[in-house]
Amino acid sequence: MLERIAELLKKNNLWVATAESCTAGLVAHTLTNIPGSSEYFKGGVVAYSNEVKVKLLGVKEETLKKHGAVSSQTAYEMAYGVKKLLDVDIGIATTGIAGPGGATPTKPVGLVYIGLATPDGVETRKFNFHGDRLQNKESFCKSALQMLLEYLEKL
Repeated sequence: MLERIAELLKKNNLWVATAESCTAGLVAHTLTNIPGSSEYFKGGVVAYSNEVKVKLLGVKEETLKKHGAVSSQTAYEMAYGVKKLLDVDIGIATTGIAGPGGATPTKPVGLVYIGLATPDGVETRKFNFHGDRLQNKESFCKSALQMLLEYLEKL
């Protein structure tokens, strides 16, 4: 999957950046495991705290108060925010609950929202996984990369 993502980003002369909360840089790390990634990966923001989401990515305080950090709305604003902040074609965002703590009755461990901001707009998706902390982070990362690949294959 990574080789295909790299190939399509290069072929289409597209730049990508990440805004990560629950994955704490894992998506950026994974994207840069391919030699030549400096031709398509510009950078990333690990926005673990709400303060960083607001100050660097432009997530609205009202979004966090109304919907929470783990929400479709926050993933949307994070993806859009990193796209704008780093002046790239594609922004990918992850916000979720890796576990084992942090869950609520409506937001269980393994819940993640992924945002993908492209020239065509912003899409968000919700996923639920059932692994331990590290398994969930891996699943979150793979889902974000799969979303990116699906977008690129439509170009």
